[in-house]
Amino acid sequence: MLIRRGDTVVVIKGSDADPQHKTIAKVLEVYPKENKVLVQGVNVVWKHVRPSRRNPRGGRVQKEMPISAANVMLYCERCQRGVRVGRRYLPDGTKERYCKKCSAGLGTIGPPRKRRLTKVTTSAPSSS
Repeated sequence: MLIRRGDTVVVIKGSDADPQHKTIAKVLEVYPKENKVLVQGVNVVWKHVRPSRRNPRGGRVQKEMPISAANVMLYCERCQRGVRVGRRYLPDGTKERYCKKCSAGLGTIGPPRKRRLTKVTTSAPSSS
């Protein structure tokens, strides 16, 4: 899953996907095992709770519920839209996500790794 907590995404499917006004929001949590993401202000439901110490009055509480990761696309600032994402290694060994449309970097994925050097074979001059 290439979506991380704190990313900006565009909702492309579901009841919160508005074709005219592009629902752009921030990712609050990522659940990779369920392939779901929790997006700020998207898929808001009412939960009825009993009175407790945390919520002394009880009643109805609004909360966001996770949506499928397939229903969101990462948002590219340069393209100003949701884009497909690729992965590539930078010269210093860090892996980064990039926009497939404009090749803009969308953030690094992890710490730098040592690059494996490939052996260069030189052919010996043949004697004829």
